[in-house]
Amino acid sequence: MSIGLVVGLGNPGGRYANTRHNAGFWFVDAVARDYRLSFRTESRFSGEVARIQTADIDCWLLKPQTFMNRSGVAIQAMAQFYKIPVNAILVAHDELDLSPGTVRLKVGGGHGGHNGLRDTVQQLASAEFSRLRLGIGHPGHRDQVVDYVLSAPTDSDRHAMDEAITRSLAVIPLLFAGEFNKAMQQLHR
Repeated sequence: MSIGLVVGLGNPGGRYANTRHNAGFWFVDAVARDYRLSFRTESRFSGEVARIQTADIDCWLLKPQTFMNRSGVAIQAMAQFYKIPVNAILVAHDELDLSPGTVRLKVGGGHGGHNGLRDTVQQLASAEFSRLRLGIGHPGHRDQVVDYVLSAPTDSDRHAMDEAITRSLAVIPLLFAGEFNKAMQQLHR
């Protein structure tokens, strides 16, 4: 199944723009730049949207503006309106369990304590969407997680994360073509 909706998870507003929790936004912004697109606010989807339309691709990009804990509201609204099946959705998000610069593709699974994923699973009534897991590292203790994800990465971590996003962009055409396994093999090398 080719991807029909690419969602980046993050928190809206300048206060959060450069925080680790916005790695999903950074990825979707990079996809939009690659395709020379601009986002526009779409209130019925509680988010910013853009659309890639070429002879071979018809895919929406979404940045929910509902804050992380309610991300699924925007995703579900858009998927329902455009009749995008759950298995045609790719959600890009920050991942504590991977070091900065590491990126992994997967289909399905739990939310791993990620509130954006938790709400997405709940709103879609399914966990069978694809995930692009962008490593941000872990602060070392669970009591430090909230402050950690809501703070900016170090310069070296941000550089590693940006490189991971660049590597991820290279497999987007494979995902649009429905070549998920090839994309995974290339990205995980």
